[in-house]
Amino acid sequence: PSLTSVVTLPQLSVEGRTSHALRISNGGFGVRNAVMMIGGQHAREWGSSDILINFATDLLSAFTANAGLQYGGKSFSAATIQSLVGSVEIVIFPQVNPDGRNYSLLHDAGVLNGWRKNRNPASSGGDPSKIGVDPNRNYDFLWNFPVVMSPSSPGASANPLDETFHGTAAFSEAETSNVRWLLDAVPRTRWFLDIHSYSQLILYNWGDDQNQSTDPTKNFRNPAWDGKRGKSSDAYAEYIQADDEQVAAALANRMKATIAAVRGKNYTAEPAFSLYPTSGASDDYVYSRHIVNPATSHIYGFTIEWGTQFHPPWSEMELIVDDITAALIDFSAAAPCAAGSIVVAPTTSQLSFVDIPAGTATARAVVFSAQSCDALTL
Repeated sequence: PSLTSVVTLPQLSVEGRTSHALRISNGGFGVRNAVMMIGGQHAREWGSSDILINFATDLLSAFTANAGLQYGGKSFSAATIQSLVGSVEIVIFPQVNPDGRNYSLLHDAGVLNGWRKNRNPASSGGDPSKIGVDPNRNYDFLWNFPVVMSPSSPGASANPLDETFHGTAAFSEAETSNVRWLLDAVPRTRWFLDIHSYSQLILYNWGDDQNQSTDPTKNFRNPAWDGKRGKSSDAYAEYIQADDEQVAAALANRMKATIAAVRGKNYTAEPAFSLYPTSGASDDYVYSRHIVNPATSHIYGFTIEWGTQFHPPWSEMELIVDDITAALIDFSAAAPCAAGSIVVAPTTSQLSFVDIPAGTATARAVVFSAQSCDALTL
């Protein structure tokens, strides 16, 4: 209790369930940069919530006992655990979609795929096959895909029959509204991980299109590119600052190496678009927030796709829990120092001295981003 705070989230699910998150810190809440982790957005991905509960349990137990942790071939010293809990706040929302999970537990045993969405019947018209919205297509990032995405690559669906039905509006669902509320309630969130299955992947921004760092006008807010996003090797690619992509890739590859060290599983670290194009997804929404509103925190967004099936035998799921718990611990320890990277880059694309009257003094600023725990000289 001295290290944790349970947060009751404001939005009840359609079936009346209350959701909770857990904040972990040994130095008070809201005073440090935070790592936020969510799971269980998709109903059938049962193991995601188990992973996050296990992560919290192991971290708190080891910190309290001043002990280390061992996962297969990967170990963390007691000093690492003490330093981790002493340097960042951890926020865990392990079960975003409780109605969907309950339905899946009751109906999906022995089913290859099973239920993905929540249980909102608002768009069903009474047809049980049309119940539900995909929470991970309901965030306010290119949500209006018929307008902003290429017709051949929508990234979501407007049909309630489909698994990727995006809902009636961005944040129309209690589940996604709770995630947004939690982000606002923890304004020092700097890193965000969404735990999913399956594919043995570690994904980072962006998911709507390929990344590029040369033309900032090609971005999700520019309507000139509406209808052209979501296709590979064409004129459009999503702008990301080169230093941000370097740090995100370094952290993703750090998790990849940790998972491999546990028992040799080989995950792939790559931009999210490499899996398939998406719109309205959580990881892109959290990263886009500081671009839309510079007053909000700059958040790196990641998605982990664990395992090779939705419902592996528990003997395998136990091992997957260890794989991903180790990755989350290593990520939380490495994130504040950008995984050991030293990254400096200009965030000002150009300086413009135009239409200045003769004899008028003026100034322009070049802005640099510096990401490192080491001393830097510019």
